Amino acid sequence: MNGLSKGFAMTGWRLGYIAASVEVAKACEKLQGQFTSGTNSITQKAAVVALTTDLKPSYEMVDEFTRRRKRTMELVKEIPGLKCFEPEGAFYIFPDVSFYYGKSDGKETIKNAADFSMYLLNTANVSSVMGDAFGDPACVRFSFANSMQNIEKAWARIKDALAKLK
Repeated sequence: MNGLSKGFAMTGWRLGYIAASVEVAKACEKLQGQFTSGTNSITQKAAVVALTTDLKPSYEMVDEFTRRRKRTMELVKEIPGLKCFEPEGAFYIFPDVSFYYGKSDGKETIKNAADFSMYLLNTANVSSVMGDAFGDPACVRFSFANSMQNIEKAWARIKDALAKLK
């Protein structure tokens, strides 16, 4: 964080808060007002528990996600052509996959990120999300919100599937 703001979020529950400078808070308020309304009662109760109980489990999960991110980045670096910045606070990576455009396994040719994602789904049984929805059509999004064992298995399958593309 930049020292001006700090926040809290409950991943997947779409609830959070931010403490920031007036300028940042007003900009966030404009955006937030367009995306959410009426947080459900279950999420509200979970937020109360999260904010009033021992934070040790949360800190342990932060440490675990740090390990998962580090390992995921190590595995990505083993795959030729993937370009990826290391995320600072997300539970997913967003590599540029354009290196694989025009490559084929003899049956399928990768023309774009959508083809890349479908190829991995059909060949490696690994799901990803095309980058169009997140602002970069040359990228795909992979989550590392899973066990280390499953992350390593998935990246081994991705590596094998991509090695078939020529």
